[in-house]
Amino acid sequence: MARPPGVLLLLLVATWCFLPGGVGGGKVLVFPVDGSHWVNMNLLIQRLHAGGHQVTVVRTATSWYIKEEAPHYRSITVTLPEALMIENEDYFLTFLEKMLLIQKEGTSLMGFVNFYWELLGSLSEIHRQASQLVVEMFENKPLMQSIRDARFDVVLLDPGLPSGVLMAHELKLPTVFNVKWITSGEAHFVIAPSPPSYVPTSGYAASDKMTFLQRIQNILFYAFNTWIDKAIVCPHYDRLVERYFGPDVNFYHLLQGADMWLMRMDFVFEFPRPTMPNVVYIGGFQCKPSQPLSAELEDFVQSSGDHGFILMSLGTLVKGLPKEITSEIAAAFAQLPQKIIWRHAGERPDNIGNNTLLLKWMPQNDLLGHPKIKAFVAHGGTNGIYESIYHGVPIVGVPLIFDQFENLLRMEVRGTAKVVDVTQTTRRSFLEALREVLHDPSYRNNMRRLSLLHRDKPTHPLDSAVFWTEFVMRHKGAAHLRTESFKMSWYAYYSLDVLCFLLVVLVLLTALLVGSIRLLWLRMCRRKKPKQE
Repeated sequence: MARPPGVLLLLLVATWCFLPGGVGGGKVLVFPVDGSHWVNMNLLIQRLHAGGHQVTVVRTATSWYIKEEAPHYRSITVTLPEALMIENEDYFLTFLEKMLLIQKEGTSLMGFVNFYWELLGSLSEIHRQASQLVVEMFENKPLMQSIRDARFDVVLLDPGLPSGVLMAHELKLPTVFNVKWITSGEAHFVIAPSPPSYVPTSGYAASDKMTFLQRIQNILFYAFNTWIDKAIVCPHYDRLVERYFGPDVNFYHLLQGADMWLMRMDFVFEFPRPTMPNVVYIGGFQCKPSQPLSAELEDFVQSSGDHGFILMSLGTLVKGLPKEITSEIAAAFAQLPQKIIWRHAGERPDNIGNNTLLLKWMPQNDLLGHPKIKAFVAHGGTNGIYESIYHGVPIVGVPLIFDQFENLLRMEVRGTAKVVDVTQTTRRSFLEALREVLHDPSYRNNMRRLSLLHRDKPTHPLDSAVFWTEFVMRHKGAAHLRTESFKMSWYAYYSLDVLCFLLVVLVLLTALLVGSIRLLWLRMCRRKKPKQE
């Protein structure tokens, strides 16, 4: 007897869900990092929720961006003994002020040492505070029981603050990293071979074509980053691992043992380097076609005529630059025929021209995708850079802190950006940089080429992120893609034991050969003596 089409459809869906390759409405436990990192994570969990998955987000009571209530996720709110430093906007303002002061005054040894001493202390304190999330959750027995009863399928986390790694191990769940940065810097250095001969290390702004001196500096930065990770960051988590899991479990092995690494990178932007089979590149997954502007913004943009407009934004972490710097920038903008849209939340600069519109918030993606945009003045955050690449907009770079110097160097090497030193900026120098990017067609042409390369993919990066997250859920992990090399000792990893063994064998064979030749020579000499007599 023929079945109704609706019944056949239901049977097909049910069959797919129960096949080894199917996953129907899984449960995802999320450990995000606040600030701009949350913008990326939020987009991914929105898509997971739209795909029928139940998402639960672990947040702190003082979270900056992560709301307790949202239509696309449930939340677990944990009250820490003290608020995280990075959840305080003033922390980044203070940090920026100190960074700018050091750059302005030059390489004073004492100033440099004092700053980095304070920076390392702050880094240690941030991870000490973040590690308390594990304690508060593990010691809350009813909470842990409710999490176990929920029967999650996967832990999705940002390992910049890796508390979720310990939770995943406790719950014996597969892990997916939404990652760019990790405890020791850029994530590749934890999971993939990273030869310092051509892979620039975190914190060192260099290309993949380094001189001998640059390679020396690169190795020194690599050693410094490794020391920071082992001596400053990991001890906070090592203590928790020993406390809850015993001495046989290694925190760094837990970190390296993630099933899937969703890397917020694209080799259109990054320098080529070795990678691993459980690394999926989703750089620019937040990018999308622009939407129409509001009537007020559209009117302002259209008033620019053929000159077009320039967009300026310094991201979400800092409210603004010191007034003496913004006033110089404003004076440079005032001399241009273009209209200026400037996301600015700090003190109003002097010298603001009639062509400049200050906004506390703006639809950045929609403005970057507008046909009248001419250039983007940006601090070099990865979100803004990928949106610039996606829409083909050249950049005037104003790096401030963290990886922004490295990011903008990559764009400068590709001929898509002009980078300025914000501490040395005057209205004249800033105006020259703007005019160079506006009037030299190579900047726009190079960026359009990157845009074509970036968009030319079989699937959108967000679709790839969702697919591989569901892949890990369907198959209860991805052990077949994950190397176990991180469990090897360092001397075995670099085959030093093999080299030493082969060297010993070579020495023994050489000694045996030399000894045999010498013995034969002595015997020949003894046979010759009687004949001579």
